[in-house]
Amino acid sequence: MKNILVTGGAGFIGFHTAARLLRDGLNVTVYDNYNDYYAVSLKEDRTAELMRIAEEAPGKLTVVRGDLTDQERLEKTFAEGAFDTVINLAAQAGVRYSIDHPDTYIESNIVGFLRILEACRHYPVEHLVYASSSSVYGGNTKVPFSEKDPVDEPVSLYAATKKSNELMAHCYAKLYGIPCTGLRFFTVYGPWGRPDMAAFLFADAICHDRPIKVFNNGDLERDFTYIDDIVEGVVRVAASPAPPSEKGVRARVYNIGNHTPVKLMDFIRMIEEAIGKEAKKEFLPMQPGDVYRTFADVDELTRDFDFHPSTPLEEGLKAFAGWYREYYGLQDQ
Repeated sequence: MKNILVTGGAGFIGFHTAARLLRDGLNVTVYDNYNDYYAVSLKEDRTAELMRIAEEAPGKLTVVRGDLTDQERLEKTFAEGAFDTVINLAAQAGVRYSIDHPDTYIESNIVGFLRILEACRHYPVEHLVYASSSSVYGGNTKVPFSEKDPVDEPVSLYAATKKSNELMAHCYAKLYGIPCTGLRFFTVYGPWGRPDMAAFLFADAICHDRPIKVFNNGDLERDFTYIDDIVEGVVRVAASPAPPSEKGVRARVYNIGNHTPVKLMDFIRMIEEAIGKEAKKEFLPMQPGDVYRTFADVDELTRDFDFHPSTPLEEGLKAFAGWYREYYGLQDQ
């Protein structure tokens, strides 16, 4: 890898991935539309931090502000970037938000992903890595979730768009020979995290004396995965284009998670300890689109890429809590 495009590079996983690649000495182009799904200021600050990292790192940073659906701008970026590898992390995220905003998910996750595939077709790349999601497993009760499990019963439109991405990538790999690898992310958390995710929501509520919302009365389990472990997996995968399958198609999909589901109430206890304050709790029923448990079988990623997540949840939450307090000026609380 030399010239890499990271879409969604002002987002949580995209920011950390771009930072790692810059430190590894690669030429990184970040492409993001800076939408207002959550605070644009956080995305701007991530970009500023990337620029600071780029000043000290051996890699080169280029920032492009644009939407994936802007075909002209995207193609211009591909033409100028001469990318070896594309890491597509841009998407409309969030399971619950998809219940009331379906059009946004079709536009970003389906049309936007089509634009990426077309750009990779007309400006050939060695490898396309793209974000899928553990949500594709829907209400599967067999655990851990394996890439061999059926994923044809999604319980949210967000999940349906991610499964669609996998199918679209397979088609383009078969028709045009584009090596494509999808990564099914499992509940990523850490510094610079998304404000709509549990760690951020809980920390923010605890620090401001608001009750946290505990869905399904706390009877949930999640495979929380620390951002540094995720990035290590992404970088390893990106460096190795998909080999042909038995049918000659250069497409594959991997789970990427911690392989350790944690009960929600245990997670809350750990973040209370990390923040140093007990949470007020509002117990609520299960929300539409939610699933009871996520649990990643990462045997295939371990076999092919020696992937071994190594960050204990307590350690990762302490790092997140430290960043949160510093970022919002709450060190003295």
